[in-house]
Amino acid sequence: MAAEVAAVVEEVRRGFESGRTRAYEWREAQIRAIARMIAEREGEITTALRDDLAKPEIESYLHEVSMAKSSCMFALKELKNWVKPEKVKSSITTYPSTAEIVSEPLGVVLVISAWNYPFLLSIDPIVGAVAAGNAVVLKPSELAPATSSLFAKILPEYVDNSCIKVVEGAVPETTALLEQEWDKIFYTGNGKVARIVMAAAAKHLTPVVLELGGKSPVVVDSNIDLDVAAKRIVVGKWGCNNGQACIAPDYIVTTKSFAPQLVDALKTTLEKFYGKDPLASKDLSRIVNFNHFNRLTSLLDDEGISDKIVYGGQRDEKGLKIAPTLLLNVPNDSPILKDEIFGPLLPIVTVDEVEDSFNIIKSKTKPLAAYLFTKNKKLEEEFVKNISSGGMLINDIALHLSNPYLPFGGVGESGTGSYHGKFSFDAFSHKKAVLSRGFGGEARARYPPYTPQKQRILRGLIDGSIISLLLALFGFPRD
Repeated sequence: MAAEVAAVVEEVRRGFESGRTRAYEWREAQIRAIARMIAEREGEITTALRDDLAKPEIESYLHEVSMAKSSCMFALKELKNWVKPEKVKSSITTYPSTAEIVSEPLGVVLVISAWNYPFLLSIDPIVGAVAAGNAVVLKPSELAPATSSLFAKILPEYVDNSCIKVVEGAVPETTALLEQEWDKIFYTGNGKVARIVMAAAAKHLTPVVLELGGKSPVVVDSNIDLDVAAKRIVVGKWGCNNGQACIAPDYIVTTKSFAPQLVDALKTTLEKFYGKDPLASKDLSRIVNFNHFNRLTSLLDDEGISDKIVYGGQRDEKGLKIAPTLLLNVPNDSPILKDEIFGPLLPIVTVDEVEDSFNIIKSKTKPLAAYLFTKNKKLEEEFVKNISSGGMLINDIALHLSNPYLPFGGVGESGTGSYHGKFSFDAFSHKKAVLSRGFGGEARARYPPYTPQKQRILRGLIDGSIISLLLALFGFPRD
C-alpha cells in the first residue's frame, strides 16, 4: 500500500515539476473540464449522493452540484485577475525600485475531504488548488463510498490525470498518504483526525488548512419576525443534510420568556416541512452509518435527557433515520451540550436576558459559525464585537458560505485557514515578494567605511525624517 501511494505521489510531483501546471492555459482548461464533468454527470453525482446519504435530489443540487459549478464559474471569471502580480509601493530606502507580490503555486497538495458533502467538499478545494497552479491528490471519504468510487471513475476522464489523481481507501490509505511529503494539506473533518493530520504534517513542516466544526450557536431575540426566523432555522438545521453539516445550528439560546413561542413556531414549521411522520419524509437525509446513528441515539438516551424532548425523538434503526428533535432546558453538563452533535438534535438553552447568551457561547470552544436573529441593531453590534467565530450570519443560517467574496474557515478548534473564491486561490499559493532595482541611484552611505556623516544619512533614511536626512546630506549638525 505505501509503495503504491508513494508511486502516485511521485507521478503527480513529476507532473508538477514539468512546469505545465503553472501555465494559465492549463489551469483554465482543468477548471473548464471539471465544470463540464459536473454538467454532464449530474445524474450520476445525484445518484451517488442518494446512495451515500439518501440525500434529497433538490438538496444535492442546491448544496453540492450547483455550488461546485458556481465555484468553477467564479474561478474562470476571476482567474486572470488572481494570477496577475500585485503592484505595491516601495520605500525611500530602496529608491529607485519597483515592488510586487507574485502568487506562485505551492507544489503538490493533498485534499482530504469529508463524507457529509462528499462532492462539494472535494471539488471546491480542488478548484482552488488547480487555479493556483498546483498538482493535486484527492482522498475522498470512505464513509461516502458511492461518491468516492464515482470520483475515481469519472475525474480521470476529464482532467490531466498525471497532475490530478484520486486515491480511494480508508485509514491505511490515508495513513500512507500522510507519510508522504506534501507542499500543503487541506483537510475537512473533525478535530480528532485533524490532530493526526497536523502531527503528520509537522514532520515535513507542511502547512495545513483545517476545516473543522464545533458547536455553532443560534441566539434568538424576541424582537424578530418569528415565522421567518423559524423557517430559516429549520431549513438551516434539518435542510442541511439533516443536521450533519459543520455549519448547522448545534444549539439555540433564547430567553425563558420567549422560549415557549419559539418552540411552538419551530414545531409548526417542522410539521409543515416534513409532515406528521418525519421518518417517512423524502426531504430528510438519513444518518450516514450505524456508528453515527448509535452515537446520536445515545445522546437522546442519556440520563435526564429523554424528558427534555419537546418535539420529535422518533428513530428508525433499519433505515438509519432520526426525526428532527427539539429539547428544552437541557442541563449544561450534558454530553449533548459539550461535543458537536452533527445530527438532527437541537437543544434549546434558556437565559434571563438575551445578552446572557454571550457568556454561554464564550464558555465553549470557538464555533465555525455563529448566528443571531434580531431586529435590535445594538444587540447585533455587540454580538459581532464580542463573539469570536469562523463566520457569522445575522437573521439567517448557513448562507454566508455561498458568498464567494467572503472567506470560509474556522478559528481555534473550529479550524485554521480559509477558502472559497479568491481565498481558495490564496490558500494554495505562496505570496512571493519581488523587489526590482536598476543600477542607478547608488547611496554611498550604505557602504563602508562608515563615517559619522554616513551614519546620520542612514539614520535619516531609516527614521523617515526628511529634515534629518537633509541636514545629514548638507553636513549640518543634527541639534
